[in-house]
Amino acid sequence: MNSYSDSGFAAGYEIRFQSLFNEGRALSFPCDADGHVHLDTLSERARDNYFYARTVVGREFATPMVRRCHLH
Repeated sequence: MNSYSDSGFAAGYEIRFQSLFNEGRALSFPCDADGHVHLDTLSERARDNYFYARTVVGREFATPMVRRCHLH
């Protein structure tokens, strides 16, 4: 089993669900380079939002994209 840092989460990736109807609205969650979200690291609210976004892909959100985050 990979540790948090070995799995790529520490590398700064996010999976982003862009709204289909409101350009300024999106949900994003930390993930590895392959788009796998470590659910145990999310708050309950973030986990609920993640599952909701996955459920409404194609109806409310576009297909998610994985992108590298710019860490400051």
